[in-house]
Amino acid sequence: MTPLISVIVPTHNPDRERLRRTLGGLRAQTLPPTDWETILVNNASTRFPDDAFFAGHAPQNLSIVAESVLGLSRARMRGFAAALGEFAVLVDDDNVLAPDYLAETLQLFAAHPRVGAFGGRSLPEFETAPPAWTQEFFPLLALRDPGEKPLISQGLRPAGGTRNEYPLCAPIGAGMALRRPAWMVWLESRQGTGLVLSDRSGSRLTSSGDNDIVLALMHAGWEVGYFPQLSLTHLIPANRLEAAYLARLNRSIQQSWMEVLTFNDASPWRPLTAPGAGLRKIKAWFIHRPWRGPAAYIRWQGACGHFDGRIKQRS
Repeated sequence: MTPLISVIVPTHNPDRERLRRTLGGLRAQTLPPTDWETILVNNASTRFPDDAFFAGHAPQNLSIVAESVLGLSRARMRGFAAALGEFAVLVDDDNVLAPDYLAETLQLFAAHPRVGAFGGRSLPEFETAPPAWTQEFFPLLALRDPGEKPLISQGLRPAGGTRNEYPLCAPIGAGMALRRPAWMVWLESRQGTGLVLSDRSGSRLTSSGDNDIVLALMHAGWEVGYFPQLSLTHLIPANRLEAAYLARLNRSIQQSWMEVLTFNDASPWRPLTAPGAGLRKIKAWFIHRPWRGPAAYIRWQGACGHFDGRIKQRS
């Protein structure tokens, strides 16, 4: 029987305990395992669990495929290429889906035929209690809870607008559910061109591949949405709350965010020259005063990433 949903789990040198939790969340799904499949994408790992690990923890519908080119977008492409389902759900190797996630996904797609991709809540489970000053930066860690009301976009360019606008209700990569025609838009627009906008790649923390997927499918006329009945737990190890990590993360995310907005004609900011970006970084140093503490330093690093991402590339 052909599965209805393909769950795609990219992983690179996975943490065994977090991966065990992720697979356990899939095994607990209320949707019968014959209605969906699990595709684990081994993305250029140099350490990978053995067969005994998967025999003890994986859902019975698991298949493992390999992607030798390092990078989250490349791994997702490989997962999409292997998918048999009419729908897909993207799951990171530190996400634990609520037991009804897949069943709810099918119902939501049936109820909203013009929505090509959607997501839900991403709630934290911290390995250690986060310091109070870190709460400002939780969105950088793919944590979000937009509230109790469903939200659906109303087109990529509002009436009378002069540029595209990224919808606030757009899904993040963790838990993103997509229709096959919607993900095919992204695949066909990126494969064979050599273009894959910056996304996670090994220790690099750039992170706009999910934004690129959203913008590509919205260019093709699909809508995106947020549905509060969907939820997942995001497992956050202690090192992701360290100031040095959050500073690198903020700078990388802000840079890649500017790049993906510019590429998709959705940036409200003008491009900069390299010297112009440098001057703005200096000004931001005095505005954010990073010497005052970790939060101020992380904000300044984010501003630097923003300016770097606006540097106009020579053609």
